[in-house]
Amino acid sequence: MITPDSPVEVVLGDAKHKLVKAVVEGLGLRTVGDLLLHFPRRYVKTGELTEVEGLHDGEMLVVVGRIARCDRRQYTDRRTGRTAYRVEAELETDGPRLSMTFFAKEQRIAAWHERRLVVGRRGIFQGKVGRFRDTWQLTNPQMVLMGTPGEDAAQLSLETLGDLYPIYPLSAGVESWDLQRAVAFALTVVEELPERLPEALREAEGLLDVRTALEWVHRPSDYGQVTRAQQRFRFEEALTTQLVLARRRRALQAQGARPRTGGGGLLAAFDARLPFELTAGQREVGAEIEADLARPHPMNRLLQGEVGSGKTLVALRAMLRVVDSGGQAALLAPTEVLAQQHHRSLTAMLGDLAGGGMLGGHPEATSLELLTGSMTKAQRTAPLLRLASGEAGLVVGTHALLEDVVQFADLGLVVVDEQHRFGVEQRAALTDKAGTPPHVLVMTATPIPRTVAMTVFGDLETSTLSELPAGRAPIQTTVVPLADAPRWIDRVWQRAREEVEKGHQVYVVCPRISGDTSEQGESDAPAVEGETRTDRPLAAVEEVVEELAAGPLAGLRVGLLHGRLHPEEKDRTMRAFASGDVDVLVSTTVIEVGVDVANATTMVLLDADRFGVSQLHQLRGRVGRGGLPGLCLLVSHAEVGTPARERLDAVAATTDGFELSRVDLEQRREGDVLGASQSGFRSSLKDLRVLRDEKTIVRAREVAGALLDEDPELDGAPLLATLVAELEESVRAEFATRS
Repeated sequence: MITPDSPVEVVLGDAKHKLVKAVVEGLGLRTVGDLLLHFPRRYVKTGELTEVEGLHDGEMLVVVGRIARCDRRQYTDRRTGRTAYRVEAELETDGPRLSMTFFAKEQRIAAWHERRLVVGRRGIFQGKVGRFRDTWQLTNPQMVLMGTPGEDAAQLSLETLGDLYPIYPLSAGVESWDLQRAVAFALTVVEELPERLPEALREAEGLLDVRTALEWVHRPSDYGQVTRAQQRFRFEEALTTQLVLARRRRALQAQGARPRTGGGGLLAAFDARLPFELTAGQREVGAEIEADLARPHPMNRLLQGEVGSGKTLVALRAMLRVVDSGGQAALLAPTEVLAQQHHRSLTAMLGDLAGGGMLGGHPEATSLELLTGSMTKAQRTAPLLRLASGEAGLVVGTHALLEDVVQFADLGLVVVDEQHRFGVEQRAALTDKAGTPPHVLVMTATPIPRTVAMTVFGDLETSTLSELPAGRAPIQTTVVPLADAPRWIDRVWQRAREEVEKGHQVYVVCPRISGDTSEQGESDAPAVEGETRTDRPLAAVEEVVEELAAGPLAGLRVGLLHGRLHPEEKDRTMRAFASGDVDVLVSTTVIEVGVDVANATTMVLLDADRFGVSQLHQLRGRVGRGGLPGLCLLVSHAEVGTPARERLDAVAATTDGFELSRVDLEQRREGDVLGASQSGFRSSLKDLRVLRDEKTIVRAREVAGALLDEDPELDGAPLLATLVAELEESVRAEFATRS
């Protein structure tokens, strides 16, 4: 008996070992269930020619076309001196015509090609598009031809289809028709497909049963069936995800925590000396956080906002509230550069309020400590003692805060900056140091669309700072297209020198550290479908520093910063830049978040196409912070019309981070935001798209809450309960939900 748990080999038939290996290792399809849940990425209409537009050299094309011309030519093979043949055919589409060439050493093989490629015959053709002598070609095309039934195995498979032919995500060594034949066979022989959704739920939501949905997604007669099938599986994914998140929210609500309602005067003293008014958004979010801190269960809140929106100030006020209540607060930063920057900025904001225990300190003052991995044992001793005794109310640190030697007297609040940089185990290691569950505030400067927040951060309440404080200047962003005008780079450095001569400072960001590092170095460029890499070496910090100092920026003070430097050297460089002793800082993306130098007005991003949209927006936010207009130059060799250039144009067109976050997500594809591979069937966010399927996600969240209200353990839906339990135990689920 063949079941979803059966190995995939049983439905690949007489396929060669090479194909089996490609399916199992390349596509990760190990069982029949895996195969059935490997859905087509699109469909082509078998009854009409494919509309072809905007061909790009090197792209993989799958089309329905018609043979418009076929000729056999004879020539002499230069290597062997023997007569050889080539069959040249022209493929007609609803768009440009494509030439195809087939080589044959023997006349009988050439004749066989001629018999197959009869003028007027239609088929499905797959190959890489190339340009040769002003003609588009399909290189080494694979094909399934329509015509006389029984001509070959592929033909028999095609004749069983309706008007739509499924095109599957592929891997090297696997063709779309390999999967189509295997799936078609599996659907006829597999038994006992597990139905995760209860019948009453399916009826209430108008969803197909699993077998019908699988038939319609793999062998549809029309697009209506495709839509209904996709609707069923997307809802199942959304529901499973939202059940996991809803159970997490309920578990957190069930935990006890100490209310932190103040009692001291530290926060009041801090507010009294603020030289500016809080924005309306800062006051509103501050009130939400205060209400959370006063409750007898842990706060779990996501604070998101634009670069420079004042998240750090909101977090500091929450930390001071906890200290007023007799507790301690820790701020966890992902890098030493950011931790040191936070420590400096908090110290400056607090003034003598950070001088607790010191002669002349304010009577309400507390102690602010810094803990990083590069500190020596001797340097750590005093801060560790002050944290363990409760003398220190505040601490800023990196992963060093997670070590066993770090103990707290009463950890009441954990603030996590740039949450996506930390794994679940790291978060838990810090929160476990508290006697009772601490309150948690997660901060991110990467704007998150509503459905992403609902799906990825679904166990957190969300607060958003959308307005910028007074003093933030506009930033002009311009793409510098070196592919069109290579000499424009001279104007870039001229512009940088002009800013320095005005008394301002400049960032130059590169994707690599040196010539011997990997292509992406410390960048975070997304993988964009259809984008190609070049052999041109990318800008590297160590090389660019030398070129600028000896060339266009000679005479200026040029500094260097990247992740390989010793922590003391990194800190020394950042201090020099912040104090104005460095005119131009050439860096990797270590300056992406938290770095605040008011006098920096210009950001030059070399090979800007190698960075993601959100990362470009973050980097751009490093300038224009001191009331001076900012300038961001996106230097790139990307050509017009490519995904990379479109990404840069999108960043140049708007400074709205929430709009850009949608662009970023649409280009990146969210992939397995939440998921786990289980035996038989897999459940992951490979079919669900958080932007496209917003209504489905919102509805699934409502249904998940109602299901758990009626049946907290899901006893009435055992297969769904099993799926949820497996997902809860998944490492990827733990990471994605940011618990």
